[in-house]
Amino acid sequence: MTADHTASLEESNAARLPLGYRDSCSALLIPLNKCRRKTFYAPWKCEDERFLQRQKKLQKLVAEKANEAAAEDL
Repeated sequence: MTADHTASLEESNAARLPLGYRDSCSALLIPLNKCRRKTFYAPWKCEDERFLQRQKKLQKLVAEKANEAAAEDL
């Protein structure tokens, strides 16, 4: 795993991640999916993993919006 939370191609293939989910948060999705499978997708389980994955997605969205706003100002 790299510092930017992107899983390698081998890790993504081993976890059987669909191509649409292989983004900058893919390394956080792999442990979340493992936990979900282990707990039979119980909604009250895997809260820590889900929080980390959602937090990273939100940070990515905020950064994209900031880049769009900066591009419009030019």
